Amino acid sequence: MSAPIRFGLVSFAHYHAGFWAQAVNDHPEARLVGVWDDDPPRGTQAAARHATRYFDDLDALLRECDAVGITSETVRHAEHVEQAARAGVHVLCEKPMAATLADCDRIHRAVEASGITFMQNFPKRFDPINHELVGRVQREDLGRVVLVRIRHGHDHGRRPEFRRTWFVDPDRSGGGTLLDEGVHAADFLLWMLGPPAHVTAVTSNRALGLRTEDTAVALFAFPNGALADVVVGWNFVAAEQSVEIYGSEGSALLAGVDLASKEFSRMPFLKVFRDGAPRGTWESSPTVPAFGSGTFHHGGPRHFIECLRRGQRPALGVEDGRRAVEMILAAYRAAAGGRREPVVFARPSP
Repeated sequence: MSAPIRFGLVSFAHYHAGFWAQAVNDHPEARLVGVWDDDPPRGTQAAARHATRYFDDLDALLRECDAVGITSETVRHAEHVEQAARAGVHVLCEKPMAATLADCDRIHRAVEASGITFMQNFPKRFDPINHELVGRVQREDLGRVVLVRIRHGHDHGRRPEFRRTWFVDPDRSGGGTLLDEGVHAADFLLWMLGPPAHVTAVTSNRALGLRTEDTAVALFAFPNGALADVVVGWNFVAAEQSVEIYGSEGSALLAGVDLASKEFSRMPFLKVFRDGAPRGTWESSPTVPAFGSGTFHHGGPRHFIECLRRGQRPALGVEDGRRAVEMILAAYRAAAGGRREPVVFARPSP
């Protein structure tokens, strides 16, 4: 057996870094060689928790790595991808890929110039229950999709410690809940329905009084007439249904796949009704979400490591990361202008 993938983590600014460290340590074909963080106490504590070494010099960590996971503040993703690419180190990038299209283009250029493998992480893509739901839609089990409703969020905004983090600082996050949570929904819609045509949106920071929005609603319209209602927030005390899909021949309800619903949802998490079945009778799926079992954030790193070991292309790349960002930025423009905004997927700037 060849040597394991030498994996490093670039910053523990994002709390998902802890899940990624667990995934790497648990993988038989990878080894966590170290952590870099520009906050030394945070970095040393993280390294100790995950039985690895703290580096105060990012270039020094990169010299020890085959691949890194970038879990720094969103506005720093581009610079960290560029640094890893110059070192010839493969990159798994936390969502969202960036906060601006200019930074998305920087990432694209760095990846193209270096030839490294880049994977954009969207954990919904690795949850079996989402594959089951998307498969039903794409097989047209529900007929033609008319409406999708996605609610995604949590109540962390009510916690003083969260309100002191970089997530609520637009200079470091690039946006609020619409970017942080909404990008999950954007990629899910691209996966399930393809690119939307236009969007209308409303944002608010009235619930928590933050510098970023704490609540947002975006309505995406698709070329085939389907509508998708995305509702995101940091003030959801409790919830249950996370995804609702209404088709011409059936409906599907999915619960327990976001933090607000995690503690309130029970089997069956996915329920389907198809026209012709006895009224009031749901078809129940036996699948348990990876989110509910605590392995939701592990799927991306596992997939990335396995692709590197086998020389395969990851399921998600630069274009996937950029498209989800483009959808969210269009929603921000729609909210700011109070009008319908086209969703245009432009080619990266050279």
